[in-house]
Amino acid sequence: MRLIPISLLKPGMVLGKKIYSNEGLILLAEGVKLTDSLIRRLGGLDLSYIYIEDAKTEDIIIPDMLTEQTRLQAISSIRTGFKNLEERPKVKGSFLHLGKTFSGMMENMMDEISSVNESMVLLTDMNTNDYNLYQHSLNVCLYTMVLGISYGYSREEIRTLGLGALLHDIGKTRIAMSLIQKPGRLTDAEFREVQKHTEIGFQILKDEPNIPLLSAHCALQHHERLDGSGYPRGLEGSEIHEYAKWIAITDSYDAMTTHRVYKPAMLPHQAVEMMYAGSGTLYEQKFLAMFRDRVAIYPPGMTVRLSTGETGVVSKINNNVPHRPFIRILNNSYGEELPVPYEIDLSESLAVMISGTGQTN
Repeated sequence: MRLIPISLLKPGMVLGKKIYSNEGLILLAEGVKLTDSLIRRLGGLDLSYIYIEDAKTEDIIIPDMLTEQTRLQAISSIRTGFKNLEERPKVKGSFLHLGKTFSGMMENMMDEISSVNESMVLLTDMNTNDYNLYQHSLNVCLYTMVLGISYGYSREEIRTLGLGALLHDIGKTRIAMSLIQKPGRLTDAEFREVQKHTEIGFQILKDEPNIPLLSAHCALQHHERLDGSGYPRGLEGSEIHEYAKWIAITDSYDAMTTHRVYKPAMLPHQAVEMMYAGSGTLYEQKFLAMFRDRVAIYPPGMTVRLSTGETGVVSKINNNVPHRPFIRILNNSYGEELPVPYEIDLSESLAVMISGTGQTN
């Protein structure tokens, strides 16, 4: 299986992974042979890349962080819970369903993530079209829980952190969706309105049964930055709880790697590079370093160009050095297709570098 840009799709190619709608519903199943009409349909979904089956890479498996059943149940629960809040006229009183629904869901996700031998942040929504609040909330939760496990938090700490990550943007249920999805730059007044989601989220969660107060503070503080440039309070350094510092990283990463109406999605390595420009000023340096060491910046199936001039596909991630994966070489330095592909391990071939992403023949 390999990951290719939508612009390079051709009739006869076979879809390698399901395409989901913003509501978590399956639009196209894996194994579907693409036609001109299906390619045009995919082009209208604002997808940047999709996975296709390919004889040269058929044994490359693209892992999922959750089973499909758990993923769909999670999206359904998030959508139902958030929509219930959208329909409430005021932020007051208790929403008893929130704590009960999301705490149970968190237990299932912790079990599945913990069952993986090596914790690795994988891009979760390459096959989901455009940004939506439900998928974003789930992505940030998954990424943050993986990092929490790697950092050594206890199960109860991961549960609190995970709930904070899952519900970090719940305040956006009270912000006009026209502002959240505005296809252009917000005015100063509009931006101030969107910023209110942090305090609104805290007000929703702070007295909620079965939602720890620390999880509520994640909603309040996830846009605070180390140098005091964040909001809503302009907190600095140690004034920001460490859980919120984790979510600041995963929230930014998911926002950068998800297609928006006003900007295309970045690839993982591009997002990590941009985030590193804020290391120590916007983001906690040691947390960002762990994130970099746990994120698959070149995910399986991605086509890369090497410093040797050869091109190939990422076939396997090195868990200890994810930025130095195994590469299946498909084309030589002249661009000619190799009759017999071969693999190199970049963690051992230290003189060879990934010089960019591209597409093989």
